[in-house]
Amino acid sequence: MDPDFVERRRIGLENFLLRVASHPGLSNDKILYRFLTEEPCWKEAVYETGFQDKADSRLRAFGATFRVRSPQKCFIDMKQYSEELQSHTSQLLRARARVADRVYAVYKVHGNYGRVFSEWSGVEKVMGDGLQSAGHHMDSYAASIDEILEEEEHYADQLKEYLCYAEALRAVCRKHELTQFELETASQDLITKKQQRDELATGMVRTFSFKGVTNKLFGQEAPEQREARLTMLDELIAEAEDSVRVKTAEREEHVQKAWADILRFKEEKDKDLREALLSYAAMQINMCKKGIQVWSNTRESFLKM
Repeated sequence: MDPDFVERRRIGLENFLLRVASHPGLSNDKILYRFLTEEPCWKEAVYETGFQDKADSRLRAFGATFRVRSPQKCFIDMKQYSEELQSHTSQLLRARARVADRVYAVYKVHGNYGRVFSEWSGVEKVMGDGLQSAGHHMDSYAASIDEILEEEEHYADQLKEYLCYAEALRAVCRKHELTQFELETASQDLITKKQQRDELATGMVRTFSFKGVTNKLFGQEAPEQREARLTMLDELIAEAEDSVRVKTAEREEHVQKAWADILRFKEEKDKDLREALLSYAAMQINMCKKGIQVWSNTRESFLKM
């Protein structure tokens, strides 16, 4: 296995764990602590939580198609921003890859200078040493690109990380839509049950229903049946009200926690991307300076001929 690839993966895992450990909620998680301190036993603790069933259920819900009537604007804006962030980051990475391919080719082509100068030096007596020296400079210049691109991959990995973060942002917004949809569904169910009770209590049917047609054809229900249905509807309404309260609390809790995480993400994103771009620019400047130095040394070799 490529040791450079393994090292990059190790650095990526280390950065991920540092981010998880810096989260105010996850940093106190017992399973994370066991993962970091108990190599053989932490998996059992994870499986005991039943996370797989919960994850499968959530994934099915995330994959479902539903329309939310009253989503919060801040989450709509954040979802759009995450899509734009991922798009711009992808375009930047593609542009970097194209530039890196061309720079690599340019550097390697300089190896031809080294070969020509070295071969030429063998037939020259006066200019031989200067040509040989120039050839060595060109060879070192051509070989330096491998180390440069390896360093550049490190900065590219930092940008790639935000492709995943953009996807995570969309997942947070998707969960908000899911909690809002569940609340709206529970609220609509409560409204429907209250309407059914009002119609049964007053005898006035506001909407078309098979039950209303049956009553008109065969007459009203007996008082005992009517009271039993009213009692049942009262119980269903109480259950629906409890469900609405629970769904409202879940929605509010998710909004509060999710928005706090989003604000923290914004701060980290601004700092991380700024550092990555500045480091990348500094690397490009150093690369150009090294190129200038190589050609300056080559010029000195020519002057000594």
